[in-house]
Amino acid sequence: MKKNTTKMTIGIDLGDTMSQICILDSDSEKVWEGSIRTTATRFTKFFAPYHQSTAAIEAGTHSPWVSHLLSSMGLKVYVANPFKVTAMWKTHYKSDKRDALILAQIAQFNPSFLHPITHRNEDAQLDLAIIKSRDALVRARTAWVNHIRGTVKQFGLRVKASSTEAFPKRFMENLEDFPEPLIPALLPIVKLIDQLTQQIRVYDKQIERLCNTKYTETLSVRQIQGVGPVTALAFVLTFESPERFPDRRRAGSFLGLTPRRDQSGSSDKQLRISKHGNPYLRRLLVACAQYILGPHARESDLRTYGERIFKRGGKNAKRRAVVAVARKLSVLMLALWATGEVYDPLRHSKKAA
Repeated sequence: MKKNTTKMTIGIDLGDTMSQICILDSDSEKVWEGSIRTTATRFTKFFAPYHQSTAAIEAGTHSPWVSHLLSSMGLKVYVANPFKVTAMWKTHYKSDKRDALILAQIAQFNPSFLHPITHRNEDAQLDLAIIKSRDALVRARTAWVNHIRGTVKQFGLRVKASSTEAFPKRFMENLEDFPEPLIPALLPIVKLIDQLTQQIRVYDKQIERLCNTKYTETLSVRQIQGVGPVTALAFVLTFESPERFPDRRRAGSFLGLTPRRDQSGSSDKQLRISKHGNPYLRRLLVACAQYILGPHARESDLRTYGERIFKRGGKNAKRRAVVAVARKLSVLMLALWATGEVYDPLRHSKKAA
């Protein structure tokens, strides 16, 4: 390894236990290549001499703490968007060494080709972990409820319709209707579902507390009917700042709610949404949009906008209306967050009148 370790360009292919490193000098010559353990102690020791260098990593499980660590040591860190850096995985010859080399070469030639992303700060990550843990329990509870419903159907029986929270109670009310040998197989899962519901309520209280005390800006976006504490907090923690995009309409693209495009000459195909960005927040916003267009929501400009798209008809009209409302909802939430103004759900309708 050369003595002068400043102003190098480093490509790092992060692995769960070992990470591949490729270091290039200012002349694009390979200075060092090898692997080190993916631990904070080893990274701190290895990269200490490279405090004025540039590093490129790919977004993944370890990229948040690695990017924070290297940045705190003085390195310029680019976190590559894996959905955009297709040169790394569209090949017949893929290896960790090759990935590290490509990251270093792109970072040295033109970092914008990495389509770099910015990880949220550690404090936001810790609070977001509460939301993600709640989501994991909700998905587990849904899977177990579906398992029980599917199992009893095999015997020509049904558990009466109910909310997921009320499912254990409804199951116990109809316990005598099920074959006695089947009960020992299902009853332990029913009890676990009830325990999950109790823990989900605990998370709900923690999220509500965070919204009311630490992240009071969520109160602005919660003015919209259908946007609850979970969606509001996930939105604020994901975007971190209402000024993240100079053009707020880019929020939909950031969340993967805009259609992909494949245009060439006179051909301009209609494609599905890109689904880039945060899949969890996108799912929350789609759920809010479904409520806004549902039978229990009040009249609003958002609802009118979605109904207008739905009335156009055509294949998948309802689905397109939901996605369009979710996209418009993300822009509206950013605007309310930035201005803090009182939300009028019929503002545009009143102006038109």
